[in-house]
Amino acid sequence: MKILGTTLAVAVGVAVAATAARSETVLRVSTWTPPTHFVNAKIWPQWGEAVKKATGGRVVIKQEYNLASPLKQFGVTRDGVAHASFIFHGYNTRFVATQIVEMPGLGTSAEAAAIAYTRVHEKYLEKANEHRGVGLIGLQVHGPAVIQTKKPLKSLDELKGMKIRVPGGVGSLVGKALGVTAVKLPAPKVYEALSTGVADGIFMPMETQNGFRLKEVTKFVTVIPGGLYYGSFAFLINPQFLKGLSDADRKGVTSTFGIPFAKLGRHWDTADDEGRASGVKAGTTITVADEKTTNAYYARVKPLEDEWMKKVSKWFDGKAALAELRKQARDYDKAKN
Repeated sequence: MKILGTTLAVAVGVAVAATAARSETVLRVSTWTPPTHFVNAKIWPQWGEAVKKATGGRVVIKQEYNLASPLKQFGVTRDGVAHASFIFHGYNTRFVATQIVEMPGLGTSAEAAAIAYTRVHEKYLEKANEHRGVGLIGLQVHGPAVIQTKKPLKSLDELKGMKIRVPGGVGSLVGKALGVTAVKLPAPKVYEALSTGVADGIFMPMETQNGFRLKEVTKFVTVIPGGLYYGSFAFLINPQFLKGLSDADRKGVTSTFGIPFAKLGRHWDTADDEGRASGVKAGTTITVADEKTTNAYYARVKPLEDEWMKKVSKWFDGKAALAELRKQARDYDKAKN
């Protein structure tokens, strides 16, 4: 009798576990940075925890690697190959309005930039409808890009003709303004390009000294005060996946979108700090451009803003939107500090 009771209890437990497993919805995330990169180690998992909490444990995320190249992640999400992914806007020429946050000279933390960017996107950029076909979990921004080279730079003029990996978007326009010979590669390919001589240097944020091990192949970093440019990312979700959820779970998942997600942008700042420390420890020389060089740089790239404003004028007032983004981001940092 006792054995029968134990057997019955086990059977009930198995049945309950099976029911729980069936009721759990897995949100499959396609990701393209290395597993140890903070996007995979911190941002996706922390968002996943927020989703799990908001849905009472009914929706959980699962990260998957190598489903597609970084350039194809938009299609991966749109077509339902995965339920979510993230993209770097600069890899795709369809994104113009989003270049607002990439402009040189923002001079704020990545967290502040992401929060201001999210608010300005809701007010202005959504009119461009550049993310049509997918849902938007949120926007984030990498910190100020720096110039990373194999040899020290004495002036910006030395960049002319140098083989520099540029990212697309405003980063590539900056390269053109500086006269570099552009090498276009997705981020996971940069280490190989630098180590084999395909590129002599790279424009990327400080975090890549650690996150992509660039401290091993670029021993000199030149910092432009205010930021060479910033990088824009969108974290995407498949609309049909959302539609297939219950009303309660859909409400729970979407409650993690927007500003709550933008606040996870703080990890880009932490990563920059860690990248700088890691680079210095490995022997990287970091030089901050002097006032003369800095002024010369901003004089060269000023036309980028003017051209961008012309392009977006069919959707919104670019001058007003850019001014608002910069003010909100800088005010956020002032309030926090």
